[in-house]
Amino acid sequence: MIDVLNYKLYGDVTVYDVAVVVFVMAFATIIAKIVTTNLRRALIDKMRRDQLELMLKIIYFGIIIIAFIAVLPALGLNLSGLLVAGGITGIILGFASQSVVSNLVSGIFLLWEKPIKIGDQISIDGVMGFVEDVNVLSTIIRTYDGLYVRIPNEKLFTSNITNYVAHIARRFEYVIGIRYSDDAEKAIEIIKKLIEEHPFVLKNPEPQVFVDNLGESSVNIIVRVWAPSTEWYSVKMEMLWKIKTELEKNGIEIPFPQRVVWFANELRANVSKEEGRQT
Repeated sequence: MIDVLNYKLYGDVTVYDVAVVVFVMAFATIIAKIVTTNLRRALIDKMRRDQLELMLKIIYFGIIIIAFIAVLPALGLNLSGLLVAGGITGIILGFASQSVVSNLVSGIFLLWEKPIKIGDQISIDGVMGFVEDVNVLSTIIRTYDGLYVRIPNEKLFTSNITNYVAHIARRFEYVIGIRYSDDAEKAIEIIKKLIEEHPFVLKNPEPQVFVDNLGESSVNIIVRVWAPSTEWYSVKMEMLWKIKTELEKNGIEIPFPQRVVWFANELRANVSKEEGRQT
C-alpha cells in the first residue's frame, strides 16, 4: 500500500509538505482578511479612503508574504543565500526608511488612540492652531496666523499634546485690582451680576469671585468663569471689558502701581528742622 502523504513529488518534497504549505497559506490569507476587515471598520471614519486602502493592502500582502517566506523551506528551497542578500538589503532599506516606518506606526496608534481629531484646537511643541488633517505619516496644523505646519506623527505621538476643546467646558481667570478706598463687596456683587447675565457663562461648574490677596497697590479680586470650549475665547474677551466698564460706572477704579519714595536731602532737612526746634 502506497503511503500517499509521504509520496515524493520531486526531490525530498512530499505530498505532506505541499499540504502543509497550502494549509499555512490558506490560514495566512484568512488571518490577513480578518485583520484588514477589523482595521477598516475601526479606521473608516478616521482616515481618508485612499490612505486607508493603501495601508490595508500593505498589511494584507505583508502577512501573506511573511507566511510564504516561512513555508519555502518545506518546498526544498534553500534561502541561505537569499536571506544573506535580503538581510543586507533589509539593513540598508531599514536605515533609509526608519523614519517613514516610525511615522507610519505612530500614525496608526494615533488614529487608534484618537487624542486629536480634525477641527480640534491643540498645542504641541510650541505650535498652536487647528488640526486640518490627520494622515498616516503626518498631521497638518493650521496656526492662528493662518500658517500650515506639517508635524511628523512620530513627533506628535511622543510629545505632550494640549487639546483645548477635548473637554466640553474650559475655565478662564482674571485678577482684578481695585483701590483700597473702594468697596470690595460692591465690586464682587457687580462682577457676579455680569457673570449671571452672560448667556454663555456656565452655571455648573459654578463661577467664583473672591478677594485673593491684599497687594501693594490694590485689593486683588480673583474671577474664575467656565464657558463652552467653542466660545471660550470670545467670552473671555467680552467679560473682561464688561467688568472694567461696569466697575468704572460705579466709581470703582483699577489703581496704578503706587510707591512711597523718600529723598535723602529732604529727609536730612526735616531732621535738621526738628533738631533746631528742640534746641
